[in-house]
Amino acid sequence: MSGTTVTIAVLGLGEAGGAIARDLVAAGAVVRGYDPAVRATDGIVDTSSEAEAAEGADLVLSVNSATAAVGALRAGLPKTTGIWADLNTASPGLKRELASIAAGVPFTDIAIMAPVPGKGLRVPMLASGPAAEPTAALLRSLGASVEVMAGEAGLAAERKLLRSVFFKGMSAAVVEALAAARAAGCEDWLREIIVHELTTADKSTVDRLVTGSYKHAKRRTTEMAAAADMLGELGVPANVAAAARDQLASLSGSNGRSNATSVPRLGEELR
Repeated sequence: MSGTTVTIAVLGLGEAGGAIARDLVAAGAVVRGYDPAVRATDGIVDTSSEAEAAEGADLVLSVNSATAAVGALRAGLPKTTGIWADLNTASPGLKRELASIAAGVPFTDIAIMAPVPGKGLRVPMLASGPAAEPTAALLRSLGASVEVMAGEAGLAAERKLLRSVFFKGMSAAVVEALAAARAAGCEDWLREIIVHELTTADKSTVDRLVTGSYKHAKRRTTEMAAAADMLGELGVPANVAAAARDQLASLSGSNGRSNATSVPRLGEELR
């Protein structure tokens, strides 16, 4: 769209949507915003509904929430003549449902792959779905960082959530472990251990973690049961420790085989 003014609708002007919308304005786009709880400011054209915001827009960015995604699409669809891009953190199934509802309107599933604050429009994004390429081209022309992966809507969401299982799960474990260490009076000691393990990790670390979990599942089940009991004694909820105990107990009985013979090749355990 070189030489023309791009019009983009942003539905949802909270922390993420607001930051992206402001950066789009700064990049020279006409931005039409709608949020039932937040009035548009900073050069964003305020509108009274999803349909009013979407009307005449080259691209609609839905940045509200997974629970509001279907309603926002149905409300804005009658006036949408451009591309509809859903940036909400939602399941791959919901993204496919949205693509189906969009029908004749070009649809893109966009996964935001890092926190938006501090990055705004330049936050790394991953796009999939029928209109991923033109959406990425348009946003890149305004300074965005968008990677495209071939395939249907939902694939970008899948990649984001797979990463979330690891990263948010690790974060939960760190928070729980430090809370317990604080209660035991040795938070600084455990923090140093966590920092050391994270900073010395390399490619072999993943193999070691996966193989060790299968090979030593029975012993580690007992260990994590004791850890969960200890957290209870310290007055700290053992959410992660108990989940680790239960997962290890499940691994110890994989297919009824002994631990030594049930260790999969790396990646096999995901099938």
